[in-house]
Amino acid sequence: MATPTSTPTHQQTHYTPRNTETVIDIAADVIRLLRAAGETVGVGESLTAGGVMAALTSVPGASAAFRGGVVSYATPLKRLLLGVDAALIAREGVVHGDVAVQMAEGARRSTSFDGVATTWGLGTTGVAGPDPQDGKPPGTVFIGIAHQGASQAWGPFSFPGSRERVREATVMEALARLRDALVARSVATLEVA
Repeated sequence: MATPTSTPTHQQTHYTPRNTETVIDIAADVIRLLRAAGETVGVGESLTAGGVMAALTSVPGASAAFRGGVVSYATPLKRLLLGVDAALIAREGVVHGDVAVQMAEGARRSTSFDGVATTWGLGTTGVAGPDPQDGKPPGTVFIGIAHQGASQAWGPFSFPGSRERVREATVMEALARLRDALVARSVATLEVA
């Protein structure tokens, strides 16, 4: 996973619709990979309003890897519950790559307990529609992943369709990006060993 940068890429992130898998297939892969590595995940969601958490917890055995999360639908809750920087929100709005990363980092922090850190954090922020937000059109989405000192943002995505389709695409893409990160780290660990 790449080291965080002060400003994420602002080029359009390519989105490939996933027609051969369901969100539950991807969530099951994520839970399986986390369990195999003895790792955990916490989630910070905005536009998906708990959709990522619902997908993860639909998988039998999820409790071994899923710690919990925060739905910070209202802008002030991103700051209050997930620790997103107020100056960043004032400068960029909440639909931004750095906000997604800080949400993911906050999800890790807020789901750590008893001296045991949550291994991974996943954050989603964007505009489901029907109206623009922070000058961004509906379908604009950023996804953040945090893992023990390394964080990365993806986006902006431009998901097509209705409000519900944008939310569904975001849940699927967020889980797929986390799965990709877990697989890449597993492969890197095997190559080192």
